Amino acid sequence: MDQDISTFIRDKKLEEAFKLIVKEYHQKVYWQIRRMVLIHEDADDVSQNVFIKVYQNLDSFKNESKFSTWIFRIAYNETINFIHKNAKERNVSYDDYSMNVANNLSSDVYFRGDEIQQKLQKAIASLPEKQRTVFLMKYYEELKYEQISEILGTSVGALKASYHHAVTKIKEFLELED
Repeated sequence: MDQDISTFIRDKKLEEAFKLIVKEYHQKVYWQIRRMVLIHEDADDVSQNVFIKVYQNLDSFKNESKFSTWIFRIAYNETINFIHKNAKERNVSYDDYSMNVANNLSSDVYFRGDEIQQKLQKAIASLPEKQRTVFLMKYYEELKYEQISEILGTSVGALKASYHHAVTKIKEFLELED
């Protein structure tokens, strides 16, 4: 699929490329964002922004990395910007904003998780920003460290350490909750 997208972009068939992108990546991008912002409406808004940016920048895709890496980087940046903007508007830190959202998750009509899922989301929200991001990309998205490294611009070694610390902190959080 990425090859087809790259071919359409190279041949300046941007409409065709964009249709394939939406078909292939809409759900993946939505869930990457949703796991970070937790609220459906927020994930929808950020997803729309991501696809607008993708469309606006299709002709600048250089094919130097995998297309999925490029789009996930855009999604990551848009999500982080969204969270920071909302945290600033509420005059709280990024971490406090994320924890507040996780604490109020049960009031989201689109959240289908049970009590255990809520505890896990709170544990993830309690992580520092980088550890949280690495954990979400590795655990849920099942991305390889090399791809996460390209998306975040961080070394593989640092990512492995962040993931290990995140898993340890999540276990400790969940043990304290029991």
